Amino acid sequence: MSVLSVVKLTKAFNIYPIFKDLSFQVNAGEKVAMVGVNGAGKSTLLQIIAGEQRAESGEIATTRGLKIAYLPQEARFDSDQTLYAEMLSVFDDVRQMQAEITLLEHQMGEATNGDLEPLMERYADLTHRFEMRGGYDYEVTISQVLTGLNFEREMWERDIHKFSGGQKTRAALAKTLLTNPDLLMLDEPTNHLDLKTLEWLENFLAAWSGTLIVISHDRYFLDRVVTRVLDLSFGRIEDYPGNYSKYLGLRAERIERAMVEYEAQQEQIAKTEDFIRRYKNGQRYRQARGRQKQLDRLERIDRPKEKDKLHLSLQTDLRSGRLVLATEDLVVGYQTKDGPRHLFKSPDLEVSRAERVAIIGPNGAGKTTFLKTIMGEQTPVEGLIEPGPNLRIGYYAQSHEGLNFGNTILEEILWAQPMSEGAARSYLGRFLFSNDDVFKKVGDLSGGERSRVALAKLTLTKANFLILDEPTNHLDINAREALEEVLSEYNGTLMFVSHDRYFIDAMATQVWAIENGTMQAYLGNYTDYLEWLSKAKQRQEEAQREALKARLGSANIKSNGHSNGNGHSNGNGKTNGTLMIAKPSLSAKEEKQRARQVSNIENSIAKKEGRLNELTLEMNKASERGDMTAINRLSQEYQQTTDELEKLYAEWGVVAS
Repeated sequence: MSVLSVVKLTKAFNIYPIFKDLSFQVNAGEKVAMVGVNGAGKSTLLQIIAGEQRAESGEIATTRGLKIAYLPQEARFDSDQTLYAEMLSVFDDVRQMQAEITLLEHQMGEATNGDLEPLMERYADLTHRFEMRGGYDYEVTISQVLTGLNFEREMWERDIHKFSGGQKTRAALAKTLLTNPDLLMLDEPTNHLDLKTLEWLENFLAAWSGTLIVISHDRYFLDRVVTRVLDLSFGRIEDYPGNYSKYLGLRAERIERAMVEYEAQQEQIAKTEDFIRRYKNGQRYRQARGRQKQLDRLERIDRPKEKDKLHLSLQTDLRSGRLVLATEDLVVGYQTKDGPRHLFKSPDLEVSRAERVAIIGPNGAGKTTFLKTIMGEQTPVEGLIEPGPNLRIGYYAQSHEGLNFGNTILEEILWAQPMSEGAARSYLGRFLFSNDDVFKKVGDLSGGERSRVALAKLTLTKANFLILDEPTNHLDINAREALEEVLSEYNGTLMFVSHDRYFIDAMATQVWAIENGTMQAYLGNYTDYLEWLSKAKQRQEEAQREALKARLGSANIKSNGHSNGNGHSNGNGKTNGTLMIAKPSLSAKEEKQRARQVSNIENSIAKKEGRLNELTLEMNKASERGDMTAINRLSQEYQQTTDELEKLYAEWGVVAS
């Protein structure tokens, strides 16, 4: 069933059209990605659907009562409340119902028979609506969303106006998710999220039953979440089924077919025009005139348009030594007035020539500090970093600190490397700066434009060791793919910090992950790293299961004094030096009853252990789906089953000994 219909929508700024006659539908439960180059109008389209902008013409139709939530790219979150109070405000109606239910319970307890019936009817209606609105779980839901979006509990009671810009954006995302709308529209929701938080959001959205339209440059995120892609480019929209990777293949096929059709028509047009030229004044002029009329009526196929691409070149003619970098007993951190602040410890690591090392970890773990320590801008708290011989380092800063915001783009490039103005303008054209663009001040540029200027400067360094801090931030998908292409051909060594898992998969030969105050090295790319973690988790779960079995086995001592463990009874109550107190002998009937009781308890223990294994699997699946209600229910059952199992162990110990 369609929940949203966009019909012949047209939008322009002043006299400049952004898009014209856009039409598409979105069905209930679909997860739709909106992709296209920067400036194509994606954010504008979402704002029009959300009612925050008006179109010049066209219609937007939604199902009756559709609840829409929209989170813009630059979320403004001005609140004088604490984080938790702001999240609670989403459930004001639920809390009012909760207060009325409590009041009704009190009134019903004191009511006479004549007054009771209307109170009970109101109570039944209210409790039903309370349950449907998630009234019994809303505090758990808030907790799960805030925890998933990486808000530590001590932050819950902090005033939001004291948060950083990134924290405010995450708070706005949390509040938007908690509204649980029918149609959720998110513009770049993955900005300011670390890898763990990204994975939680992916699981949450993939399992969520509502309808989603999302703009994102995170291709890994799009592959895991969306089931359909709308490509808004050159003022029109094209529809593709599947996730982002499927879209890439289908789009390439579509462009190839369109080019074949275009070239075939151009060939036919050329032949027809040649015939007309040759015979328009001769004996076959009637045929020539007829073909001219056919040509005039022909609906011309447009040449397929390709999106502008960066034309980068990152090569070096300086060969480094085999060993580019080594660490020894390294502790990364920084100095404070109270002494050194440790961020993480590192094992002794090496980077060889032409390797590509990805640095990952949560926000605040010390990734950027590590890069600055490598470059000598910061001193290690402990240990050594030893650079190899013959190195020329090129650094790309996440916040573009290396740019002079007072310069024009042209001045910035001429400052980096002297050349003629014509050569500089030609060079900047490869980074999609043309005509008067080159005279824009760096400080007036968008984040994506500044990123392209920083990349333009980086390519001029001819460095043989590139250190990149979040190089894909602010770049659209085309620019990211162009950067991947050039870096894959780069003949130097690469070390980079990134949250872009698609980029890490394409680039990395090693992943260095900062986890719980320690850096660990893993061979391979991001997918290999995840596989290693999955296998490690399986091994841990298997070890826990074996420990549980061993625990039961150690308790399973035969009542006749024999042991199946390490101690062997000699029949008189002594077992290898351990004195055992002999119990009074039982009659045959009592022994039979005791043996039956032991057997029943052991069967109950086996069932409880089996249920714990099932619950572990179910919780893993619920976590992958992001099903918070299921996780909460299963966790409670797991704890209850564990408590019951402990009681059975104790009971078995009394009866079987």
